[in-house]
Amino acid sequence: MTPAAESVLKQPTELSSPPVEGTPVEGSRSRPSTGVVRAMERSDLPAIADLFTRTFRKQNRHTDSELAGYLETVFFGSPLYSPEVGSLVHLNETSTIDSAILAMPLEFMVHGRPVTARILCAFMAEGKSGAAGAARLARMLRAARQDFCFTDNASPVSADHWVAGGGLVLPVQSLEWHRTFRPAAACLDVASRKVRFLAKLPLRGLARTLDRFVRRMKTSFAAAPQDGVASSPISLNQFMEQAQGMMERFSVHPVFSKTEFDWLVAAAKLNTSLGELKCRSIADAQGKVIGCYLYFGAEGRNAVVLNILCQERREAAVVAQVFADLDALGFASAQGMAQPFLMHAVLHQRHLVHKHTGYFCLVTRHDDLKNASIGEGFYAGGLASESWSRLLHDF
Repeated sequence: MTPAAESVLKQPTELSSPPVEGTPVEGSRSRPSTGVVRAMERSDLPAIADLFTRTFRKQNRHTDSELAGYLETVFFGSPLYSPEVGSLVHLNETSTIDSAILAMPLEFMVHGRPVTARILCAFMAEGKSGAAGAARLARMLRAARQDFCFTDNASPVSADHWVAGGGLVLPVQSLEWHRTFRPAAACLDVASRKVRFLAKLPLRGLARTLDRFVRRMKTSFAAAPQDGVASSPISLNQFMEQAQGMMERFSVHPVFSKTEFDWLVAAAKLNTSLGELKCRSIADAQGKVIGCYLYFGAEGRNAVVLNILCQERREAAVVAQVFADLDALGFASAQGMAQPFLMHAVLHQRHLVHKHTGYFCLVTRHDDLKNASIGEGFYAGGLASESWSRLLHDF
């Protein structure tokens, strides 16, 4: 194992299994003392927040005061939460947490049967004992013991460990598409996120002026609307209902039950750095709904598209309208996870690139799930992933 303080490892852990090494889980009166792996408890959160900051935010002198509360919301708040499908920690010989895996459950339908998947959001460790603890956690990563675990943001080292444990790396879902509408504003948005004081300078007006000139000279920056197709804003409940129907084309897909969907939306909305969470529906000339999408965005900045769904064989029309909408709404750029069933339609766009920011990895003991993930029968990502989490953008 690589010393975990120097690496970002996101790896699958055992699903629906008894407590490791006979240790108690949350709610038990007896507590482990040394060298054990157990379910994370709420009382661990201050230590986990500190470990997260030291591992992933080394430039921070102090742990953000909101981090422990956010960790509790995300990793204990799901209506599907139980210690058996939650996060895990390792305690060293001094009963100190030196490594941990943060995980949250999400319900999927797999060839008609419900399966509670685990989304792995961070694998962190510190020091020699932490490396040993991480190795103990890693020994749980055998595909034969997993129902379904995945991450959409694994590092190269982590991806290698997933494969060594019998898992898969999905190459298409490991890419993000980025489409530029207003290049000057897009550059300013990226620079402002890296150099915070730039956001306070009066540069947006200059960027708008430059973009008007650029778009006149190079009209391909504008996304053309699709003939015979129209879109309109919808409520989150309407999006949930439309998405549930459109996901039935996939043999493996999120369930998005009302209770779980409401919780996911509430948790995602806490990430105000990405803008407001909105959704739209797309209909054909006869008024039949053929697609819908969910996205974060603040006017003049970048739109983060979480999910695009559509009826079969309507991918081209829906994707073209999504980009036309986002352009018309004034966004500087847009980005989203690549999906196999949308690739051909997305590649029709101009001023679009694909970037690799993290690996989409999964592990499962079920052959039918594994086979579905290789083709177009698998759907995950966006709201059904960690891409909305503040752990990727804040703290």
